[in-house]
Amino acid sequence: MMLDVLYFAWLRERIGQPRERIETSAATVRDLVAELAAMDEWHAAAFSDMSAVRCAVDQQLAELDTSLNEVREVAFFPPMTGG
Repeated sequence: MMLDVLYFAWLRERIGQPRERIETSAATVRDLVAELAAMDEWHAAAFSDMSAVRCAVDQQLAELDTSLNEVREVAFFPPMTGG
């Protein structure tokens, strides 16, 4: 399946781009993270500490075990803070 993957804040800086379109066979967000981390050293650095990364699937906050079935977009970003 084809997915749009978006990166925000320091993830975008580490990976070097704000978004990419990828072909994946990942069943869950966790599987997608593993595929992305294996792509190159920049992706590996961005996903080295998943406690510092949150994700959204089709613009809804999601957990790592969220299914990617019929998903079009996955976004990764640091934890949000309020004020």
